[in-house]
Amino acid sequence: MLRLVLAVCLLLHGGPAPTRDSRDTVGYWSRERIVNARPADLLPFPRLDVAPPDSAPPAVPLGYGARRTVPGRKVLTPGGDRLGYSLVARPYTGAHRLAGILLSHDPVAGTDIACGAAVIRSRSRSLVLTAAHCLYAGGRPLSHVAFLPAYNSLDTGRSSRGVWPAVRVWVPRRWRERPYSPEQLPYDLGVAGVMRGSKLLEEVTGPGLRPLLTPRRSAVKGLELLGYPVGRSYPGTDMYRCLGDAVDGGAAGPGVLVTHNCQAANGTSGGPAVRAGVVAGVVSSSSPLREPAGFTVLTRLTPRPFGRILARADHVMRH
Repeated sequence: MLRLVLAVCLLLHGGPAPTRDSRDTVGYWSRERIVNARPADLLPFPRLDVAPPDSAPPAVPLGYGARRTVPGRKVLTPGGDRLGYSLVARPYTGAHRLAGILLSHDPVAGTDIACGAAVIRSRSRSLVLTAAHCLYAGGRPLSHVAFLPAYNSLDTGRSSRGVWPAVRVWVPRRWRERPYSPEQLPYDLGVAGVMRGSKLLEEVTGPGLRPLLTPRRSAVKGLELLGYPVGRSYPGTDMYRCLGDAVDGGAAGPGVLVTHNCQAANGTSGGPAVRAGVVAGVVSSSSPLREPAGFTVLTRLTPRPFGRILARADHVMRH
């Protein structure tokens, strides 16, 4: 009854009504589907000033070997592995409790997809930040989008903090309306508004991460990249972290950040780059596996388009 009243209120005030998709999303994500969701592919970034000119799409295959792709001298993470990552200790605290897995379903390909995401602070207390390619594929929205905060293997396929279905998602218009090209990476971000009964997301997780809006060509030091990598040494069910300093990647438009201290693997798409309670960007791309000096590309948060998307999403979810 309470859920029905909330839905009616949202309709009357122009907010996002729970769709059929959102109502059955919790039931859709069974333990088996969560565990077997395929990690989203990282996007290509063949820029001459960052990657070699013959760069292939940087998807990291599930069976990749043990060769180090981030030189040891560049690894800043204590106990960092060949990609610069280390396992996050449980129980998750601080920013770690605000990150989680974002799940979606591609009805055309018939596949379930897993990405990273994080709670972002808002007046609606109901918003999640991720990558646009975790919400849209080929210009079409993915279905059954859901967020599992602080997910880990001890949850045995379901999050102890619940499965939070998205009732609406926002990505830049440019991302929706144009085919993919490397010039789209500065726009590879999105926001999902989630709702679960009468509870607000930040009532369960605590206050979300504050957005750190940075101007184009600026650098950001001391970032911590969070995500759920999948591969030879990564189960895809536990959070990993990588510390890195990021410089401007030279892309047009809002620009991107690049860190040479981490090489993101599949499954980390959409994961947050955090620092002291703020989030400066999301994981979008990485260097090809064969590149001996690996790097990760982050879509930075800027007043446009991100600031406008966040304001719009917050307004809709509050009304």
